[in-house]
Amino acid sequence: MDLSGATILVTGGTGSFGNAFARRVTRDWPDAVVRVYSRDELKQSEMLSRFGDGQLRYLIGDVRDRARMTRAAEGADVVIHAAAMKQVPACEYNPFEAVRTNVLGAQHVIDAAIDAGVGKVVALSTDKAVNPVNLYGATKLCAEKIVVQGNAYASHSKTRLSCVRYGNVVGSRGSVVPVFRQQASEGRLTITDERMTRFWITLEQAVDLVLFALENMVGGEVFIPKIPSMRVVDLADAMAPGLPREIIGIRPGEKLHELLLTVDESRHAVDSDGVYVVLPEHPWWDDHPRWLDGKPLDDGFVYSSDRNEWWLTPGELTAMLP
Repeated sequence: MDLSGATILVTGGTGSFGNAFARRVTRDWPDAVVRVYSRDELKQSEMLSRFGDGQLRYLIGDVRDRARMTRAAEGADVVIHAAAMKQVPACEYNPFEAVRTNVLGAQHVIDAAIDAGVGKVVALSTDKAVNPVNLYGATKLCAEKIVVQGNAYASHSKTRLSCVRYGNVVGSRGSVVPVFRQQASEGRLTITDERMTRFWITLEQAVDLVLFALENMVGGEVFIPKIPSMRVVDLADAMAPGLPREIIGIRPGEKLHELLLTVDESRHAVDSDGVYVVLPEHPWWDDHPRWLDGKPLDDGFVYSSDRNEWWLTPGELTAMLP
C-alpha cells in the first residue's frame, strides 16, 4: 500500500500499534501525515519526544465523542481504528464503559468517516471476538459487525470499511511478556494452565496486515493472518528457563485456546495471499472479482491456536521477544 501524501487518522494512536504504525510511516512515506488521536496527553507528549511533530499531528479526543471524531476525520484519506478498552478484567468490572468505548466508539468512527468522505477505514479486532466468553470479546464482536455492516450505510459515498483480526501481540502492553519479565526478576512465574495455547504476532506483522487490508479491501472483509501458535509453557521456558512455576488456574473470562476463524465463518471465507479473508453475507455484497480467485476453505475448517500447523519453538519465541 502506497501512503505517499496521505493523511491517516489513527484512533488509539498512542498505543502499541499506533507507535509501530507511526514508525513505519515516518520511515517509508516521509510526505504522509499521521493524526494521532487519543485521550492520553502524557502518551502524546512521549510520542512527540520520540517522533517530533514533522509528520505527526497530536489530537486529544475520545472515540466516545461523536463531534470530536467528526472534526478529527475531516480531510483524512484513511482511518485506522485501534482505540479500545482491551483489559479483560477492566471490561468485566466496568461493562458500561467497555460498551461505550468499544461498541459506540466504533459507531462514531464509522459515522465520522462516512460524513467526512474518508476513502478507507480499517478497524483492528482480536481473536477474543470469536465465540467470545468475556465482555471484551463480545464488544469487539459487536464492533466487527458494526464495521462490516457500515458499508451498507456508506453505499452512497466512497467510504469502504473492513476489519483485521489477529492474536496476541508480542510484548504489547497487556501481553504476558511484561508480566513474565517482572515475575522472572522476582524468581517465580505464575501460569494459569500448562495446556494453554495462543496465537502470536509481532507488531510489525500487525502493521503489515493493516497495510495489506488497505491495499486489497473492497469493503466488508475481515482479514485474518496466518500466524504461529505458541504454548505458554514454551514461552516460560524461553524467558525464564528453570525458574519455579506456580499453576494458578484459568481466570474468569479466559479461554484455554483461542479461535481466529470458526467453522461457520469458514463457509464464506477464502484463502488468499497468505491470509484468510472472511467475506460478508449481506445483500450489498456481490461477486467481487478481487476474491473470486481465492481458494475456498475445506468443509469444517477451524483455525484455532491448538489445531494450528505452525508452532513456535522456545528458541523462535526468544528471537521474537522485543
